[in-house]
Amino acid sequence: MVKTAKFDRQQVVDKAKDLYWQKGFHATSMRNLQDVIDMRPGSIYATFGSKEGLFKEALQHYKNSGLATLAKCRENSDSPIAALKLFMRKLIVDTQKGAPNSICMLAKTVAELTDQNQELLDLAIAAMNEVEKAFEALVVEAQSLGEVDSAKDSARLASHVQIQISGLRTYAKTHPGAQNLNSMIDEVFAYHPFK
Repeated sequence: MVKTAKFDRQQVVDKAKDLYWQKGFHATSMRNLQDVIDMRPGSIYATFGSKEGLFKEALQHYKNSGLATLAKCRENSDSPIAALKLFMRKLIVDTQKGAPNSICMLAKTVAELTDQNQELLDLAIAAMNEVEKAFEALVVEAQSLGEVDSAKDSARLASHVQIQISGLRTYAKTHPGAQNLNSMIDEVFAYHPFK
């Protein structure tokens, strides 16, 4: 008879994601994982294969949550640019309180890992690129609506958004409670290269 898992896999991955996001891959020990996700090391290995296997699922979950948030921002906004601004506010302003870390988990992973963890590093880079492609889709939509000049390079504008998000998240971490973050987000779209 096959034993069924007595845990909610998604809940475990979500808790692991928060822990990895807070501490980073290398600083997260098996003991930390065991305490947070309430699984013994043997069960972690049996379910996820390794600490790395669980980290892969955590990264994918983080990326998928971000893409879902971006889609929800578009649903709740009158325009693609308004959706990008709302998304940035959620990432930059709202994560100052309540998130495990104000720095993007994907960016933190790319900064932390080396070629000794090439597979995980490649996964984080691919996830960042996927998010950037989603930004580009919104830029292209904005161009089709006349909100952004159609002569502009949509991929470059998407890269610009990605860079600004990373920079502003770091700025917000070093300037907690900064009152001008919302205006800084507006300024991302008010100047070159968007204009």
